[in-house]
Amino acid sequence: MHRYRSHTCGALRESDIDQTARLSGWVHRVRDHGGVLFVDLRDHYGITQCVADPDSPAFAEVEKFRSEWVVRIDGKVRRRPAGTDNPELPTGLIEIYIKEIEVLGPAAELPLPVFGEQEYPEDIRLKYRFLDLRREKLHQNIMTRGAVVDSMRKRMKEQGFFEFQTPILTASSPEGARDFLVPSRIHPGKFYALPQAPQQYKQLLMMSGFDRYFQIAPCFRDEDPRADRLPGEFYQLDVEMSFVTQDDVFAAMEPVITGIFEDFAKGKPVTKNWPRIPFAEAVRKYGSDKPDLRNKIVMQEVSEHFRGSGFKVFARMLEDSKNQVWAIPGTGGGSRAFCDRMNSWAQGEGQPGLGYIMWREGGEGAGPLANNIGPERTAAIRDQLGLKEGDAAFFVAGDPEKFWKFAGLARTKLGEELNLIDKDRFELAWIVDFPMYEYDEENKKVDFSHNPFSMPQGGLDALKSQDPLTIKAFQYDIACNGYEIASGGIRNHKPEAMVKAFEIAGYGEQEVIDRFGGMYRAFQYGAPPHGGMAAGLDRIVMLLCGTNNLREISLFPMNQQAMDLLMGAPSEASPKQLKELHIRTNLPAKG
Repeated sequence: MHRYRSHTCGALRESDIDQTARLSGWVHRVRDHGGVLFVDLRDHYGITQCVADPDSPAFAEVEKFRSEWVVRIDGKVRRRPAGTDNPELPTGLIEIYIKEIEVLGPAAELPLPVFGEQEYPEDIRLKYRFLDLRREKLHQNIMTRGAVVDSMRKRMKEQGFFEFQTPILTASSPEGARDFLVPSRIHPGKFYALPQAPQQYKQLLMMSGFDRYFQIAPCFRDEDPRADRLPGEFYQLDVEMSFVTQDDVFAAMEPVITGIFEDFAKGKPVTKNWPRIPFAEAVRKYGSDKPDLRNKIVMQEVSEHFRGSGFKVFARMLEDSKNQVWAIPGTGGGSRAFCDRMNSWAQGEGQPGLGYIMWREGGEGAGPLANNIGPERTAAIRDQLGLKEGDAAFFVAGDPEKFWKFAGLARTKLGEELNLIDKDRFELAWIVDFPMYEYDEENKKVDFSHNPFSMPQGGLDALKSQDPLTIKAFQYDIACNGYEIASGGIRNHKPEAMVKAFEIAGYGEQEVIDRFGGMYRAFQYGAPPHGGMAAGLDRIVMLLCGTNNLREISLFPMNQQAMDLLMGAPSEASPKQLKELHIRTNLPAKG
């Protein structure tokens, strides 16, 4: 018999009854039922119930067992007594009568329990992540992550893509976040950057004559952490294709992403034919460029009903042509208590409030706004929104450029409070026609709104003749259930258009050549039209596992302060290391 096991803890079945078996694993828990000891023995594959009674030669040793000890158990497989079967376990019809044990690794008192799924402080969980990872749900999430990666690779190869690995030590690139810099020992005073994404390399692969690239790529960004964005590093399904239009990218990737979701949706519906929603429409209807389409609330402009009305606050706003009034319908929200609660919520979000109209029995509008604009306008709003008695509508007003994000938050809040979100489905959509540029209020300049390497719609002519803030790009995102899970674009592959695009954002031609010299040179020697995208592996797995925190699907994540509590990173470098790198530290003053 093998030194440690003849079977795993998930392998034994009825067909093994009367055999002698050897298992090794962790003591999940010990139960004492009237002097009979039941040991749930756990390994990666499952749990097997083991039994010792006072007649067992190992009984005295089993009494010493404690949670998470690693032990070897030898014994005879037998059927569980009638009425004690456990249909929740694949091994639930059998148990092992213990004849011999060996303690392979005793465990000290646990800083957090492994048995059960109770909440525990995050910093303790991360410091003792090796214990946390033994817990059933987190362990299964990690296995799901691996299976999702397998599904991605399989589906990409079926679509004719080839897997490549791009460099980790590279040059700095404007991907929208801070770089992690790596000092060069050989070149004093110079630094590598960890890639924020393999953007330039994957485009260079297209210049090199490879046709369909993909990679499960590590990406590094020095960003502040949040629940749906890990600090430091993340992984993405990185994709690039030559000789393609936007429609070609969609046709190749939509079945891949749909198929991955279907593989792990556990029966939940997944969108078959994805809608294509222009950015401006997404903002207008949903107040988000990553709308949650499970929420059926659609916002509408209702400015005409307030223009020249008795509600002077809105009427005066509408004298400025750029201002609008949007309505957010709230089916079933027509009670004073609920409307007041929404108003208080808006104030908590830093807004002056959230105006509302509610429709009571008979269909008459009620509330301060209804009293000010009168019954005819109130009825017209109700008809436009398709509402009835017992419903309400909430209103935001001003410059849509400034309020659309708040309107989107209000739509989400209403959907949650009124149970209008079907949470048992995955709603996928393409968001298209992103603006090429946006105005950076802080720095008072035009800047890229998305990926700087995208092709503007209208090409070089648009860059030369249009107001930059009106130019749309061949850029697109994939939205799922309120999250952006992928982003991509058709690339700007013409050197003169690339230089002009960066010039509008404040980069001179020489700066473009200095920073993106490899790609700039490549464009001079026969550049194919190309495009692609990158899908966030971590966010996809997070959605499929039904959690809203990336730490629940990552092996060894950092905490909210970007610290690895298990390994003690970041840590100070020794004087010898700093000297070799020609670096001195200039720390901020304490206190």
